Amino acid sequence: MPEFKTLGQFIIEKQADFPFAKGELSRLLRDIGIAAKIVSREVNKAGLMDILGHSGAVNIQGESQQKLDVFANAQFISALRSGEECCAIASEEEEDVVGLGGSGAQYIVAIDPLDGSSNIDVNAPLGTIFSIYRRLSGDGSITMEDILQPGEAQVAAGYIIYGSSTMLVYTTGKGVNGFTLDPSIGEFCLSHPDIRTPAEGRIYSINEGNYIHFAGGVKRYIKFCQEKDERTYRPFDSRYIGSMVADLHRNLLKGGIFMYPATASSPKGKLRLLYECNPMAFIVEQAGGMASDGLTRIMELQLSELHQRSPIFIGSAQMVRQVEKLLAGNEVPTFEGVENGLKF
Repeated sequence: MPEFKTLGQFIIEKQADFPFAKGELSRLLRDIGIAAKIVSREVNKAGLMDILGHSGAVNIQGESQQKLDVFANAQFISALRSGEECCAIASEEEEDVVGLGGSGAQYIVAIDPLDGSSNIDVNAPLGTIFSIYRRLSGDGSITMEDILQPGEAQVAAGYIIYGSSTMLVYTTGKGVNGFTLDPSIGEFCLSHPDIRTPAEGRIYSINEGNYIHFAGGVKRYIKFCQEKDERTYRPFDSRYIGSMVADLHRNLLKGGIFMYPATASSPKGKLRLLYECNPMAFIVEQAGGMASDGLTRIMELQLSELHQRSPIFIGSAQMVRQVEKLLAGNEVPTFEGVENGLKF
């Protein structure tokens, strides 16, 4: 059993690992933890209260907002505004950057407040993904240069999974640690110290319903996973929940690969680079894994817009390398216009 230690205690102990250690990052992570507890409480009451179903609004992604989407977004913004360590928030649920106006605040948070919204009404796992950057400009107005930093510039990243228990996993570039919420004391307690993901896994996670629309290299990799080969313990297990947090959390612990490739209808991919792909890539790399868009390391990709999308292949290093090999050269997806839309 790991030593009993709360999230707050752990953050304070590890504060010296952070190059700008003055306590601000510790308080910022504490604020995110507080909002996560509130969201967890509401998720656990879903079905008993009027918080299920559509809110009637549509977010900037063109996706129908669930009531819990709106609630989670409001809670994280409120907590970060109250903490005064964050000067701006880039949220999946907001068209533009939300400026918080904190005088002297040096941190920017990019967040997907509630990942896996389609799972809400069926009581399947949900999640929150967050990423923290240090602003580049001095005091004054936030610039887009402050917001559109590459993944390599992240100073911290994490996710919260709301499942059979609520768990917060985060990194500041010094390994990955997981904390499980103990509802009896209302604290996140260290439960998964120094998480390391296996170099090779036996799980692949992808929406195979879109198989016909995948590039040839992705199709070949799926077939590779399904073929029988006792030397490499194939066939692998196919597991797909439909929540990036839930699928990646399982694969991080057990070993596996999560894939959301480009398709004919989404040639740039579907997941957002700033507040989904980059933070998850930071976490997985710190745990010994890899994250790629099929050609390039995710955290080296340059951002040009707030809600920029990217394909992603992320998880156990050997599995990601295999996909990259299959997508290399002429197997990179190209798209052509045809009468019935786009095809490879």
